[in-house]
Amino acid sequence: MPQQPDHALIHKPASLRPDPNLADYVQTAARFNWDDAAKLLDGLPGGAGLNIAYEAVDRHLAHGRGDRIALRWLGKSGARRELSYADLAQASNRFANALHDLGVQPGEGVFLLLGRLPELYVALLGALKARCVVTPLFSAFGPEPIATRAEMGDARVLVTTPELYQRKVQGLRQRLSGLRQVIVVGEAPAGDASLHGWDALLAAASPDYTIAPTDPESVSLLHFTSGTTGKPKGAMHVHAAVLAHAVTGRYALDLHDDDVYWCTADPGWVTGTSYGVIAPLVCGVSNVVVEAEFDAQSWYRVLAEERVTVWYTAPTAIRMMMKLGAEALQGFELSALRFMASVGEPLNPEAVLWGQQAFGLPFHDNWWQTETGGIMIANYAAMDIKPGSMGKPLPGITAAIVQRDSSGLRLIDTPDTDGELALKTPWPSMMRGYLHEDERYRKCFVDGWYLTGDLARRDADGYYWFVGRADDVIKSSGHLIGPFEVESALLEHPAVAEAGVIGIPDPMAGEVVKAFVALKPGFAPDEALRSELLGHARKRLGAAVAPKQIEFRNNLPKTRSGKIMRRLLKARELGLPEGDLSTLESDEK
Repeated sequence: MPQQPDHALIHKPASLRPDPNLADYVQTAARFNWDDAAKLLDGLPGGAGLNIAYEAVDRHLAHGRGDRIALRWLGKSGARRELSYADLAQASNRFANALHDLGVQPGEGVFLLLGRLPELYVALLGALKARCVVTPLFSAFGPEPIATRAEMGDARVLVTTPELYQRKVQGLRQRLSGLRQVIVVGEAPAGDASLHGWDALLAAASPDYTIAPTDPESVSLLHFTSGTTGKPKGAMHVHAAVLAHAVTGRYALDLHDDDVYWCTADPGWVTGTSYGVIAPLVCGVSNVVVEAEFDAQSWYRVLAEERVTVWYTAPTAIRMMMKLGAEALQGFELSALRFMASVGEPLNPEAVLWGQQAFGLPFHDNWWQTETGGIMIANYAAMDIKPGSMGKPLPGITAAIVQRDSSGLRLIDTPDTDGELALKTPWPSMMRGYLHEDERYRKCFVDGWYLTGDLARRDADGYYWFVGRADDVIKSSGHLIGPFEVESALLEHPAVAEAGVIGIPDPMAGEVVKAFVALKPGFAPDEALRSELLGHARKRLGAAVAPKQIEFRNNLPKTRSGKIMRRLLKARELGLPEGDLSTLESDEK
């Protein structure tokens, strides 16, 4: 088995606060139960159930926090807008009333195709108040992924911009026969009665709205997550999931209600919804929203000028910042920043350590999936970090390493043994089904465990380590090799900016490891460097696991959310049909 990373343990990388929400992991995990945790929420007045939008917005007004800034929006053209919790409550009330005025019924699908605009947050919360089923879409999707999801989810209402509508949706209207209403942020084009301008629609709606009784088990959000083939899967989540958002916001992200928080994920992905909208608002923080896409200097300026205290970003962005070097941070005053976390794909050990070098703080990795609805395993503020580890399970979550056999599941107790990561059911944010795919949903569960499809191992101290997706694992001469492990070893070399690893057919070994490497500026892709990298990998991983071939590339193919597309690398390497790239995209985990 490959050796674990030899980086030193980062001892108690606590936030700068003296009172982390999860100060003692062992004691908290031992006494935690979800019934007690439910006291973090208010519930609808009069015992009328549980509604995500009420917990995220309205209850703060009831507790006298209506004047607190809820959203601080920074436009890409320099515009700036702030909404207090009271402002957000009133605006989302207007949107809920507007849906009612348009004849939209509870349970109907409201789809959001917007960039990071304030209207997206208002629409999402207002639709949840109206008990609609909300589906955020990534605004960079092309027409076909939009149409596929809108058809599967029976979209009745779409909120978008005039420009996105004309480029991506207008040509689909005949195909999307169920789409009755389109609300455009800005002026509605004339001549179509189904098009409504946002400003006029909300101006005509009342700012007062009473949320009707809401069953906690009613569907609230529909998140699509793509598999490797076929149509995307629609994971259905319910209003009860808000309890997991409250707990993970406090424990995994260490959010306190005086924090200034920034999640860089696009709201079109599950992270951008769960941790860019719901969890921070439920925790009562001031939520920074940046419309512009990644630019390191601009991001550092936001961290400094907005006095961000908690930052949740992605490994792709971290690697891009690493490529520029810590020198790029010079001149930015970042003393307010106290906690940094990462999501989207496993975080390489070097990125954790680079955070410590560049910011004086490590990045805290965590693990979850669209299907889990919230963070399940994390490195917590007051817990020692093992760089490269996913951390330990959230209090209230039981995780295990399992192997499947003909009789069911076998739990693996031996430390450092590879197997499939499984979670004991249920928990509040667990998906309640795949849309129109009951059998596929049932196959995710065996003997009371949810099978994640991720291979992992647990060490003797209870930390979990990601090995790879079950269908990504390379089988070479009897060894099971996780591509992430090989990629992490290559990224430790100072010349390597990015690495993607696949298995290619070999007549003797079955498969051998091939790595695709993008270099940092100043390094030449020559044979001397190739030999150096091969030797570096063999030293770190052993000859059985290290790559046998390395190919230099200027850029590696990535999903729209920034993950390296190993399957596309493999398809191109083997001359296989690449198919519809949207089916190769995997959602954020």
